[in-house]
Amino acid sequence: MKVKILLLAILLPLFSAAQSSFKISGKIGTIGKPAMVYLDYQDAGTGMGREDSSAVVNGNFVFSGSLSDIATARMVMAHHGQGKNGAIFKGTADAIYIYFGSEQITITSADSLSNAVFSGSKVYNEYQAYNKAIGGYFIDLIKAANAAFARGTPEQQKDTAYISAQRKAYNHVWATRAENQLAYAKAHPNSFFSLVALSESASYRLDTLRMVPVYEALNAKLKSTDLGLKTEQRLRSATITSAGNVAPLFTQNDAGGKPVSLASLKGKVVLLDFWASWCEPCRAESPNLKKEYELYKSKGFEIISVSVDNVKSRWLGAIKEDQLPWLQVSDLKGWNNAVARLYGITGVPAFFLLDRQGRIIDRDLRGEALNKKLAEIFN
Repeated sequence: MKVKILLLAILLPLFSAAQSSFKISGKIGTIGKPAMVYLDYQDAGTGMGREDSSAVVNGNFVFSGSLSDIATARMVMAHHGQGKNGAIFKGTADAIYIYFGSEQITITSADSLSNAVFSGSKVYNEYQAYNKAIGGYFIDLIKAANAAFARGTPEQQKDTAYISAQRKAYNHVWATRAENQLAYAKAHPNSFFSLVALSESASYRLDTLRMVPVYEALNAKLKSTDLGLKTEQRLRSATITSAGNVAPLFTQNDAGGKPVSLASLKGKVVLLDFWASWCEPCRAESPNLKKEYELYKSKGFEIISVSVDNVKSRWLGAIKEDQLPWLQVSDLKGWNNAVARLYGITGVPAFFLLDRQGRIIDRDLRGEALNKKLAEIFN
């Protein structure tokens, strides 16, 4: 069992519409060319993501820009000039996931971002306290799960009972964390991390009936932010996108600007696929999807992929490169994609399998689990 990291899209609330500047200064040993550092961050004021990069010169790199107030970010160092995706998805990633505001931040380490010490960021400090309260930083939990699995013998790692036990323990950790997040939000109605907590725990499918009153008790200013509105939508989505419900209908344009509606696919078994050109796990799934599509398209199987890209050339380039033959739609608004928001999507890949009446059979079936279900349906 190799637990894959899903790149989650978690926003922070906006307290001021005014733009203020930030500066992040890094010093990582004496690392130099061809090393690069990449910063992807999402401004809570606009809800739109931004990308930046900086060469590393004698260990030094700098990022600067403006924010409405708070951003969530991923920073990754490509020590050998292998590019952002190469650094993230190939080998051990030297990456950190952080929150920061309009601050003057310093990052220092002798060797890597992963071991860096932060100073000058009140937001980062609050984030650390929040993680301590809920049971741990998500990257650390994933590393711990992988380490626990690796302690098994080669024979155990192939044994279905061992794999099942490891997965059960892993799921228990995340379920406990989600409960802690709900408790944190209830105890801190004025904290923006309460919105983060509810947004994440909604994704882990806690009982939304328990979450709604906690959300409603939050500070009104928090609820009016972009994250607040998304969290409200996510709570609704967690209910309406559960198995057995009719999938929410939508219409979105394809690459040529032609509208494609989910309603037009009624009568077919449909796989609704949320993905992005930059998502390596998404694209790694494409060969299997192509195989299954060829097997069952003549029997009434259709795939409609919704991209959370925001650059058209990258979206179309990935479709062409991977030779994807099924329906492709996007409004090119990144994580603000209207369909992604409707379905409460916080990370990709994400899948919903629909029956011929448009009802949700299951979600997040991938690989052999998806293949088995499709064989069951069509054979």
